[in-house]
Amino acid sequence: MKRILPALAALLLATPAFAGQPVTLKADTSDADGIVTLGDLFEGAGAAGKTPVARRGGDSVLLDARIVQAVASRAGLDWANAEGLKRIVVRGGSGAASGAPVAPRGNVEVLTYARGQAAGEVVQPQDLVWAKAAAAPADAPSDAEQVIGLAARRPLRAGAAVSARDVAAAQVVKVGELITVTYEDSGISLSLQARALSAGAAGDVINVQNTLSKKTVQAVVSGPGQALVGPAADQLKAARSTRYALR
Repeated sequence: MKRILPALAALLLATPAFAGQPVTLKADTSDADGIVTLGDLFEGAGAAGKTPVARRGGDSVLLDARIVQAVASRAGLDWANAEGLKRIVVRGGSGAASGAPVAPRGNVEVLTYARGQAAGEVVQPQDLVWAKAAAAPADAPSDAEQVIGLAARRPLRAGAAVSARDVAAAQVVKVGELITVTYEDSGISLSLQARALSAGAAGDVINVQNTLSKKTVQAVVSGPGQALVGPAADQLKAARSTRYALR
């Protein structure tokens, strides 16, 4: 028993180490060098304080609180955001380099890219940051969630305002890939193997070739390595058209 008690006590004391280090948001969030870090935002960030969160191109930058919370969590910090903040304003500190050019203050909040994106790269929460600009693109998203998880259509520049036409659903079927094509109608389900003749994201119409008959037909991508034909495919196409119409 004497040996068990110390071991149990050690286990109990060690348990909190698996949780994130609790931190609190600073009353005055500012940075001096144009790179906003967790240390600029939180009290008690410790070694994780060097983790970059966003780049400040002007005299201030507006951060999405959910994105900041996600970056902090990955760095081992736990910010509860008990106040329910949606955005965090970070201003330039007095230690900023005096010779560096300062962008003029804009009057519109826009979502921008915190770093450059390669074509096909999937946008992650830490890749986006709110900033001030003179104007916003006509199709600028109003929420980061509208962009997160989508793939870049082309190379995207860090600091550029986010536009809906920059991104698209990530492709889940590749050219030449062997996929399962399913026909579904009134409880009947038939499947066969086919080769994708074009790539596509979920909901895209692609050409597929039956590996046995070599016949080519159109199918609707339903998921990774999956496609539909028949009434189920028509329903999937209609659902996708409705989603885009509501945007």
